[in-house]
Amino acid sequence: MTPPAPATPAPDRAAFWRGRRVLLTGHTGFKGAWLALWLLRLGADVTGFALAAPPTALYAKARLDDHVASLLGDVRDPDAVTRAVRAADPQVLLHLAAQPLVRRSYAEPVATYATNVMGTVHLLDAARAAAPRLEAAVVVTSDKCYDNRDPAHAPAGGYREDAPLGGGDPYSSSKGAAELVTAAYRSSFFSAPGTARVATARAGNVIGGGDHAEDRLVPDLVRAIAAGRPVALRHPDAIRPWQHVLDCLDGYLTLAERLAADQSHRLAGAYNFGPPPEDARTVAWIADRLCAAWGDGASWRADPGPHPAEAHTLRLDSTRAHQELGWRPRWDLPQALDRIVAWHRADAAGADAREFTLGQLAAFAA
Repeated sequence: MTPPAPATPAPDRAAFWRGRRVLLTGHTGFKGAWLALWLLRLGADVTGFALAAPPTALYAKARLDDHVASLLGDVRDPDAVTRAVRAADPQVLLHLAAQPLVRRSYAEPVATYATNVMGTVHLLDAARAAAPRLEAAVVVTSDKCYDNRDPAHAPAGGYREDAPLGGGDPYSSSKGAAELVTAAYRSSFFSAPGTARVATARAGNVIGGGDHAEDRLVPDLVRAIAAGRPVALRHPDAIRPWQHVLDCLDGYLTLAERLAADQSHRLAGAYNFGPPPEDARTVAWIADRLCAAWGDGASWRADPGPHPAEAHTLRLDSTRAHQELGWRPRWDLPQALDRIVAWHRADAAGADAREFTLGQLAAFAA
């Protein structure tokens, strides 16, 4: 069945972003660096606010400091956040800054809540007071914001946006709380005519070249291959909705574009941006295919632990994004894995990370 047309006409992407003032938090992170490159390619006027990037990060390798007005600071500092919002004077706000790792949240629960919950409060509060030109704000949370502690009761088609929020670990519950914070600010301060349209974005398990985080599958695999050892998988049977980083970022851009055009506030709310159902695969399936694509004897082994608890199965239902925004994922999982292997092989061979990343972005956007 053909889905309904999106609620607002699709704008010309390049025309929309050209010259638009954007505040991008978390621009030095994995997703943030990819998004900064994309926004710059579209001609946006990008200000970034984040912690400093290590020299091994994609942000540094892609020389983004030469092109982004980078403001270093911590979202846990409300004064620094307010200064950044005032300096950027944004028309669009894309909030990606976060503590993004489940396992780290067990070791640093206070920092996780301070960053993911209060950081969101600080940003939205600054936006309502110090961003008079703001048209649209997209707050990025996580597919793990859902109350997914009992796989037996998980919806067969995946979680929809109206499912209960929660989480049994500090990271997941902090993302559920960030959703509640955003909903409260939207209702209280961003619902009247003329105010910015505010939405949240819940992406799947995002993978792509340039990710160097600890305790994530692809970078763990790349490090293990470089060290000549098998990658250790904590939960090889866990099922996740895997997607290439550019597919989820395409969702964030699409959402911001539609929000800016939606004077009625009808599109303000929560959206899942996940892969098609067949791309919800086990960790072992991903590792098998990455190892096969890489070659050179790459392999994995199960790590019996003990490990902190994580949900066994997670799937997203992205019907709302399909029907109301006209968004669809472009690269299936085999394509995504091929692009990831190509990126990391090029990086290991000394290729120019900026040019190679822009090349993959151009291929995606073609």
